[in-house]
Amino acid sequence: MKGIGYVKKRNVFSCEIIEQIGTGGMSDVYKAKCHKLNRYVAIKVMKSEFSEDKTFVSKFRAEAQSVAGFTHPNVVNVYDVGDENGVYYIVMELVEGITLKKYIEKRGKIPFKEAVSIAIQVANGLDAAHKHNIVHRDIKPQNIIISKEGKVKVTDFGIAKVASSSTINSSSTMGSVHYISPEQARGGYSDARSDIYSLGITIFEMLTGTVPFDGDSTVAVAVQHIQDEIPAPSTVAADIPLSIDRIVIKCTQKKPDRRYQTAAELITDLKKALVMPDEDFVKMAPVYAAAGVAATASSDTEEVNAGENDDALSDDDIFLEDDENEDSDNELQEDDEDVDIDDEDNDKLDLIMKIIGIGIAVIILIVTIFVIVKLVGSTKSHKNENTETVSTTEETVSTANSKDTVTVPKVEGMTKDEAVKALNDVGLGYKQVVQSSKTVAKDTVISQGTKAGAKVAKNTQIILTISGGEEVVNTTVPSVTGESESDAREKLESAGFKVSVDYDYSSTVDEGKVIKASPSGSVAQGTTVTITVSRGKQIKNVTMANLVGKTESEARQWLENNGLKVNASYTTSSGTYGYVVSSDYSEGTSVPEGTTVTITVSHKQEEVKKTVTMINLVGKTEQEAIKWIKDNGLNYTTKNDTTVSEDKVGLVTACDKSSGSTVNEGTTITITVGAKSDAAQN
Repeated sequence: MKGIGYVKKRNVFSCEIIEQIGTGGMSDVYKAKCHKLNRYVAIKVMKSEFSEDKTFVSKFRAEAQSVAGFTHPNVVNVYDVGDENGVYYIVMELVEGITLKKYIEKRGKIPFKEAVSIAIQVANGLDAAHKHNIVHRDIKPQNIIISKEGKVKVTDFGIAKVASSSTINSSSTMGSVHYISPEQARGGYSDARSDIYSLGITIFEMLTGTVPFDGDSTVAVAVQHIQDEIPAPSTVAADIPLSIDRIVIKCTQKKPDRRYQTAAELITDLKKALVMPDEDFVKMAPVYAAAGVAATASSDTEEVNAGENDDALSDDDIFLEDDENEDSDNELQEDDEDVDIDDEDNDKLDLIMKIIGIGIAVIILIVTIFVIVKLVGSTKSHKNENTETVSTTEETVSTANSKDTVTVPKVEGMTKDEAVKALNDVGLGYKQVVQSSKTVAKDTVISQGTKAGAKVAKNTQIILTISGGEEVVNTTVPSVTGESESDAREKLESAGFKVSVDYDYSSTVDEGKVIKASPSGSVAQGTTVTITVSRGKQIKNVTMANLVGKTESEARQWLENNGLKVNASYTTSSGTYGYVVSSDYSEGTSVPEGTTVTITVSHKQEEVKKTVTMINLVGKTEQEAIKWIKDNGLNYTTKNDTTVSEDKVGLVTACDKSSGSTVNEGTTITITVGAKSDAAQN
């Protein structure tokens, strides 16, 4: 490519380049007027330094080819892809608006109903892509555009891969690290559920104004995505309802099998959240306890000695570049591109990782067999001094004189921290089982699985039964929605709950009646339940937008979305059919919610003009050309060209309308006719 000056002089896909509107790592983006489509478009043009690189050219083409096979209202549509004289380009829909990233930065955080609405539109676009076997693999706020009309669209499928393709490169992790799924961070296979994870992170950021994980390097952030649990959004922003918390948590599960399996499933729960935000309807996949370890209602985690955790990851386990691609400041069209890693290096890395993986698998298998044999052979029933029965495991070895054996200390009765330190001091780790107890203080060791004084191998994990304190008695919060404040308070207090009261306006619940209660479901007795009591309907004023020039459906939607009623009248005397020509309230007028607004819509039938397909007039005589123009209902003007050779005098040498183009009847055609120069005439 020769630069913007060159591009502006060219007609790309019958488009007239207007201005450059953005730039990215691989390409520049231009606003253009497409004469073929009769609309403004965005043209992405590959930078000249990449045009001779076959790998980059292939990736550039793949961006368009991955989405050109389908269209959807929530996806930026691709119209054409091609090249001309070494200029590689993609013609796509121009979306003028703001990226979701910039929108979040301006708002700080987005109210949950608005955030859910945005998420539903993004999920709709992803659902369409996934049904075409396309995985985006880089869902983030920078790649989501909110148009000036409020429409949400997903863009930049530049790193998308066809899910059914066998060419997925598992050793090259793409996408932005703050939103990357654990399987992508590991360099593994990614599918539609990877997009769902990234969308979950995006929803988290919309609700809280921040991402869940951050660090000094891409590797540090990626490790968090692999190892650390995503915090519930409500721990960052307290006003987030229960259902949204649960949706985000399900989207961002470490294992893809525990997430939403399709975007359609996610959409269903998002829509439910809009109508019953405080209900716990999200179905989570069960967590299965590891073999040989008792699972309890109060604990679904196993803690291990620091430094002995086989699952701990180092920087070498993360397949990421050190520097993350940052999004551009362009608010109209984003162009984030990724650089492929050399195939030869990928092959070497794959071989190394396979060898390491096989070695680790063998070690894990040997250790697992040893532990299972010991657990099965030495399990016995034990009663502690508080007569509470627990399952314990004796782990002993017969090689008492070995340098690799240690003596198990007595840790029963110690606090958990004291017991862990005592075990660590002699080179032992631990696993914990939590059990409720009325007599043993919380976080105190009730019993140890291997008795004190036993000889065990160094680094053995001793099972500790830890007191979880007195068992919590849960009670279902009674439904008080629609009841008076006094009746609701009496019912909740009788059920053993404390009560606090908030007040809010409601258009559907009468004044003095309960709108909602939180928390709901089964909770511990003594919990404070907050009831929200209606203040009645709040009359709000709406500032009118300019409805003139909008379609009837657009105007209706805006009015209804803002709590206004619609009365439509129609005229056949002016305007474009189907568009609003006037409104009884002008732009900027403040009107009360519920007001009826009358819009006048044009039903004028436009005259259908006859069209003419141009023939090639070049080479015809002036008289022949003029006759054809007149015969087809067209007008003409002529220009003289005195630079032609004598044999071209009297013949048409140029025409402003090319052969095959279509023009309306009555159009003026300009022809250029060869003529003798003044000197030749003299």
